[in-house]
Amino acid sequence: ALGAAMSVFVTRRIPAEGLRVLSQASGCRVQQWDSEEPVPRAELLSRVAGTRGLLYLLSDRIDREVLDAAGPGLKVISTMSVGFDHLALDEIKKRGIRVGYTPDVLTDATAELSVALLLSACRRLPEAAEQVKSGGWTTWKPLWMCGYGLSDSTVGIIGLGRIGQAVARRLKPFGVKKFLYTGSGPKPESAAEFGAEFVPLARLAEESDFVVVTCALTPATQGMCNKDFFSRMKKTSVFVNTSRGAVVNQEDLYNALSQGQIAAAGLDVTTPEPLPTDHPLLSLKNCVILPHIGSATYATRSTMAVLAAKNLLAGLRGEPMPHELKL
Repeated sequence: ALGAAMSVFVTRRIPAEGLRVLSQASGCRVQQWDSEEPVPRAELLSRVAGTRGLLYLLSDRIDREVLDAAGPGLKVISTMSVGFDHLALDEIKKRGIRVGYTPDVLTDATAELSVALLLSACRRLPEAAEQVKSGGWTTWKPLWMCGYGLSDSTVGIIGLGRIGQAVARRLKPFGVKKFLYTGSGPKPESAAEFGAEFVPLARLAEESDFVVVTCALTPATQGMCNKDFFSRMKKTSVFVNTSRGAVVNQEDLYNALSQGQIAAAGLDVTTPEPLPTDHPLLSLKNCVILPHIGSATYATRSTMAVLAAKNLLAGLRGEPMPHELKL
């Protein structure tokens, strides 16, 4: 009976430290899809049947079909991510299922990656490295491979949450002159550290030399960065997205980049993921695209796995989770 009460399914291979937390828990019976690749849909529906807990990743869509397959015994879902747009939250709430997630622990790693991506795009690093390999580097030329610097610039941040603040904190020492931000409402206490000004989205687009997107994906933010947004940006501006791909209209972004409406872009997130290798954005020299590696440090991923495991166990035991999403 105890085994049934603590039966869990882990939908992917995760860092060993996280799996160890589950396997060493008294009475916890763990099943795992032991692969780097997603569990096939039919296999997922079969494996979740009768489980009390699920530990899954942001690339696993938990919808009504999965919930039905799991059955009424499913009590806890724990995602190894800070985002939760891959969850059918209304359906989960209706069934009284608790949800754990992993905020905070990936903030620093994602902020570091955001800054790295911004620098890669604005200083044309991948393009320059390719010139070295291809023989395009012939001599020192005053105007060759020039990009844009952060000193005396205006940086606009869409979503001044944990990650947005961490990005601003890292960019400030580069000599940024001014920070703007937008979101669901002003955050004066958070903004004070950077002297950041809360502005409408349109003004942020018009005045920023660099735009960094770190907001959550919601109905309000979906497709927010579109033709109108890019048309307001400066021709010398650089756009960076490390939130979710669907915040951006990628066709509009492609047109803005290919027509010189903005200078460059850096993306760690796309729609879909992975991005097809023949996607038009990949043909552009002024667009740097990474495979959603914002939290990809060994320490961060290990900490995320442990937190996801602890959330799951606490939920199964009817205890407070370290980080529970309040539905």
